[in-house]
Amino acid sequence: MITEHEFGVCRLSVIPVRTEPGHSVQCAQLLFGEAYEVLAWSQNNEWLQVKIYFDRTEGWISARHHLAVTQEYFDHINQADFKITTDIVSTILYKKNPLPIVLGSIVPISSVELFKMDEQFAFNGDAKATGQKRDGEFVKSISLKYLHAPEIEGGKTPFGICPNGLAQMVYKISGYTLPWEVQQQAASGKKVKDVFSVLPGDLAFFKNKTGKIDHVGLLLDETKIIHAFGQVRLDMLTEEGILNADTKVYSHTLAQIRRVLN
Repeated sequence: MITEHEFGVCRLSVIPVRTEPGHSVQCAQLLFGEAYEVLAWSQNNEWLQVKIYFDRTEGWISARHHLAVTQEYFDHINQADFKITTDIVSTILYKKNPLPIVLGSIVPISSVELFKMDEQFAFNGDAKATGQKRDGEFVKSISLKYLHAPEIEGGKTPFGICPNGLAQMVYKISGYTLPWEVQQQAASGKKVKDVFSVLPGDLAFFKNKTGKIDHVGLLLDETKIIHAFGQVRLDMLTEEGILNADTKVYSHTLAQIRRVLN
């Protein structure tokens, strides 16, 4: 166990976050610029248990991926209105070396000046302020950038993403905070009466045979949904659920629709 608070920031394109120390199941990811608190070290000091600041998700990362930062740096990262990338892949010049970063990464550049700490950055790509809230049409445009990404458990990138990761990342880029777990996402915002009342960007949630919420997608309009199922795909939404556009068979049963956008 650690004896005092330790903090870190992701300075790689993507870091896998695992359920247990060692090469266990991936439960989430850290993208470039995401900050985390260190909760504990494994006995062999090869793994760290971390809590991601953005959504409080906990898991384990390799010590080889850890970059320690001061609490002052950690606090500044989480209070500043930095930029979030809107290109599928951008490039950042970090320590004089080019580093590719993916859609939804945080770059420590504000509208005022470059973040003056111990690191130097130069960013080449499109981005928006993290705190700037955008509308349903923007949500649609960002969600389509993930189209055809393979479904990967715990994934958050255009090269592998899970259903709840897709919802969270699209909303994060659009200026909104969603929890990580799909059941918690289903309590966000307000309930929409029915499929005929939806607006672009609404979230549709689906249930398994026991009634538990286990899937989420983003609505592009009242009949079209984008979701991660094998891959990020476009299917049809009806009052019953998701009608697979290829097989014409229902794959998911509709539970509820939620509106998070203002």
